[in-house]
Amino acid sequence: MQCAGHVQRMEGTRAPKRLLDGTLEGRRGRKQPRWSDGVNRDIRVLGVRSWKEAAFDCLKWRNMLDQAKARVVEL
Repeated sequence: MQCAGHVQRMEGTRAPKRLLDGTLEGRRGRKQPRWSDGVNRDIRVLGVRSWKEAAFDCLKWRNMLDQAKARVVEL
């Protein structure tokens, strides 16, 4: 999740950002999950609908990371 926030805040021309947004050419293999699908699943547990928008508010994002870390400790 921490890495996802960094990548989301990058310029759109950088390779990691293009990978996240799916703008690179070529095809994915069949039934290959996207990295962002896992991030979406993890963020939904916290009740956040749009993590890509939330990532731009660094304080809010840091609080979400702290909540996620606390949930991992509880398990």
